[in-house]
Formats: sequence, structure tokens, C-alpha cells
Amino acid sequence: MVNLDVPLRQTGCINSRVLLTGATGFVGHAIHKALVAEGLPVTCVIRPDSKNRLYAQYEKVITTDDLFEESTDWWSKICSGIDMVIHSAWYAEPGKYLTSEKNMACLTGTMALAQGCTKAGIRRFVGIGTCFEYDTSYGYLAPDTRLAPTTPYAAAKAATYTMLNEWLPQMGVSFLWARLFYLYGERENAQRLIPYLHQQLGSGEVVNLTSGNQLRDYMDVVNAAQMLVKEALSDCSGATNICSEIPITIRKLAENIADQYGRRDLLRFGARENNLIDPPVIVGLRRKEKE
Repeated sequence: MVNLDVPLRQTGCINSRVLLTGATGFVGHAIHKALVAEGLPVTCVIRPDSKNRLYAQYEKVITTDDLFEESTDWWSKICSGIDMVIHSAWYAEPGKYLTSEKNMACLTGTMALAQGCTKAGIRRFVGIGTCFEYDTSYGYLAPDTRLAPTTPYAAAKAATYTMLNEWLPQMGVSFLWARLFYLYGERENAQRLIPYLHQQLGSGEVVNLTSGNQLRDYMDVVNAAQMLVKEALSDCSGATNICSEIPITIRKLAENIADQYGRRDLLRFGARENNLIDPPVIVGLRRKEKE
């Protein structure tokens, strides 16, 4: 059963009603805050036990045990009166999501959501992709770089993009697919690199790292969400990269954080072997490269 919780609507410039999935997650929470900053009324679809993780300002809360199991008709009802859907929910359990069969459920559930959106007459659908949809051997990755996913997670994302990019415009729905690069910041999982660096350095513990020569594109999740929402509210369509375009080595990144604690001496580069399948360069490009 759908549970609606309707607090006082935030005052401000109301341009369109937005439905947001994944609003309690690392990226979704930042997107929610960016939408509110734009004065937009937001309807959040969340699990029944996760409301305490939700940003305080919203128009409605809709609960479901598993949004990826909901039917097209359910989504059609939920999306009635909605102008734009931003779909940031996906299975993302650390250490498991890359190869999990749950990516199939996320893919099929997203298709049901998209079908419901078309029935409800929404104007715009924004999905969240990953830089790992690309052929990462190119290193510097533009929106038109060819796709070559190598994990079930990236393959499911790429398949979702390919289908919706062809189908939604035919149904009269504007479609944007925002591919994320390396993000950090509020609500980041403690097992990821930057929280690990802060935890170890803050505790005066040694940090065991690889060579640190890998080039990456890092961006604060707050800035990424603001960029994404700006593009969501524009007429941009198809694939776009949410990235900084600024390459930084893992070594330099670690040293910058270590300098906050005055403890470069705790960094042990080469203590871990480099992952042989880890791409040496992953940097985003916001625009297509000129010929």
C-alpha cells in the first residue's frame, strides 16, 4: 500500500514537479538537496524504514518495499501529475554490486518505471549511469566514446541507456542519461578510498596503497548533484558526463589528504600490488572531442 506523507511545501519558484528515486542514497541525497535549492517540489520514493535518512524538505514521500518489483500500473499512478523523474536508485552494496544478479532486477524494474512514466505523461526522464559503461581503454572518456562494459553492473546500466535512449523520445519523453565518474563526500561508504584515507590518517595509522600512478576524475558529490540538476532542467538530451575534467593521480589525491593531517609519512605507496585490470586512466570529458 502506498503511504503518502505530505508536509508543508517548500516556498520558492515552482517550475516542475519532480519524482526522485534513491533519495536516501549517497548520490540521491545530494540530488534531493540540489532540487530543493532550485525551489522544486520533490516526491521521494523510498523504503518504509529509511525515512530518517531523507532530506527534510519534500512534497511527498511514497514508500515501497522494493521499487524494482513494482508494476507499470503502480508507477503510472505514482507519476500522475509529475513533470520529471530522476531515477537514481540502483543496487549498490559495496563489494557485491559490480557482479550481482540484482543488476538484472534493477534493469527490468527500471523498464517498468519508464513504461509507467509514459502512461502518466511525464515530460522528462533522467537516469543515472556510470563511466564504466565506456571502453575505458580510451582513458579520456567523452559522451560519444564507444561503450564496452565489462561487469554486470556496467552492462545493465549500458543496456538501460541504450533501450531508453531509443524508446523514450519516440514516446514523446525527453531523456537524459547522466554518467557519473568518481565522487566523494557526504554519505560516502566508509569502504571507499577517500573515507579510508581520512580514517587511517585521522587515527595516525599507516595507509597501505598501490603505486598511486592511476589517473582519475574526482568530484564532490554536492557539485556533481548541482551539475546534474542543472542539466536535468535544461534541454540537454542523450548521454552526458558528470565529471570534473581534471585528472589527478591517486598518489596526489592521497598526499593532498595527508597534508590536512600533516602525515605524509603514513602513506605507503606500493604496499599493495596494482590491480592488473584496473584502467590506468579514467577521466571524463564534458563535451565531445573535436575532430
